[in-house]
Amino acid sequence: MDMSFVMDYTKRLTDHCGRIILGKEETIRQVIVTFLAGGHVLLEDLPGTGKTMLLRAFAAGIGGDFRRIQFTPDLMPSDLTGINFYNQKESTFEFRKGPLFANIVLADEINRATPRTQSALLESMEEKQITVDGQTWPLEKPFMVMATQNPIESYGTFPLPEAQVDRFFMRLSMGYMKREQEMQVLCRPATGELLKALSPVISQEETDAVQAMCRQVKVSDEVLSYIMDLVEYTRRDDSLPAGVSTRGALCLYQASQITAAMEGRDYVLPEDVKREALAVLGHRLFSDMDAAEKYVEKMLDKVAVPLEKV
Repeated sequence: MDMSFVMDYTKRLTDHCGRIILGKEETIRQVIVTFLAGGHVLLEDLPGTGKTMLLRAFAAGIGGDFRRIQFTPDLMPSDLTGINFYNQKESTFEFRKGPLFANIVLADEINRATPRTQSALLESMEEKQITVDGQTWPLEKPFMVMATQNPIESYGTFPLPEAQVDRFFMRLSMGYMKREQEMQVLCRPATGELLKALSPVISQEETDAVQAMCRQVKVSDEVLSYIMDLVEYTRRDDSLPAGVSTRGALCLYQASQITAAMEGRDYVLPEDVKREALAVLGHRLFSDMDAAEKYVEKMLDKVAVPLEKV
């Protein structure tokens, strides 16, 4: 299978976002992986590192609608989903859609909202639909949520429960730019002006085609066994409260397929699995990113890598 189309698709979208976010090609690539898998991103980073701009640029690149929701303790579930209101002129109830009815949604500082409001996000993330007053409404296609957390300020926050964290396909961190890149950002026109100049570089039809191609990427029995060896390593570790879930194993499988396709291959190598292990598995093991990175590095050193057969 010729994967040049997937490579071209990835390059166009990466270059597009790279016009706004400098020096973060790997983060952009991981967002694309999550997008193609139909998943959602948990972005844990310091304020002012470009999280909102990344998603705005990404939404512009796919020609989708973007909504940013600032999560606060007084945010209600209906502020996300929408409400039924009474139209006195028509004497009927009408549904007014909330900000979840968009293609790309930024849930900013999700841990500042109450658990009740956080849980309102679950159905939209998992089922791609919301239910209000017993009526179900399908969400836009495509649909991806990026939720952010500030790792250094936890006062007045409501930590996400493990079951909700597990619903995120990946956890990423952007970090600061390099000195030269940040100097370029300081001197260039305002980011808002640059965003206005962006136009779509891919279509929904192209995304559908790329997703179908990624699902056809072959995973040999040896590589599949390697994925399960990693997952079972975490389940046998008594120092962990819980190992990686089946959902987590499936996410690692899908991420490896997409990564292989992005590299122009129609088969997965163990290196693809290792490349995605931290982003996909880390948040399912530790809330602290440094602890997760150390654990995954140790796990990858200890679990034997197979000689795959293509």
